[in-house]
Amino acid sequence: MKKILFGSALAAIFAAAAFAADAPTPSIGKLLDGQIRSIESEIVSLAEAMPADKYDFAPTSGEFKDARTFGQQMSHVAAVLYMVSAAALGEKNPSEAGPGENGPASIHGKDAIVKYLKDACAYAHKAAGNITMDNVMDLVPSAFGSSKTPRLSMISVAVSHSFDHYGQAVIYARMNGIIPPASRPR
Repeated sequence: MKKILFGSALAAIFAAAAFAADAPTPSIGKLLDGQIRSIESEIVSLAEAMPADKYDFAPTSGEFKDARTFGQQMSHVAAVLYMVSAAALGEKNPSEAGPGENGPASIHGKDAIVKYLKDACAYAHKAAGNITMDNVMDLVPSAFGSSKTPRLSMISVAVSHSFDHYGQAVIYARMNGIIPPASRPR
């Protein structure tokens, strides 16, 4: 039985490889946009799942002094998405980073924060989609200081930084009895 299952799995791998060989190579912009889509799916669904009355929640027991609230986690992710996307595009940031890179001080409440996050993701899609093999390593002003960095670096930050804060926000959600949508049975 093990040989049959192994043989079937091996056949499936070879079939997938043969199919992939015939498929057109995706552009680097499309590949990077897929990474943005991945973080968008995770973090926006989590932001939508957290009840509005829990957006001011921040852990207090343990080493959580001055920790961001759940809402600040979400708006911080959005603010940084705007910052790095603008850098990758070579544009002026269309948003305000705000104190602590938590976004504009005028954004309050679940609905406003979720909208800000979705808008930031849309802007990140634009930035990722504009990366080509010809410009991927072009040096652009970093979103963090005065140095220059490859354009790809800014999009990488969009993904890695967002997943870092997603992990923190998952803990906040679970502390409030919310199972993250990505962890729910399908």
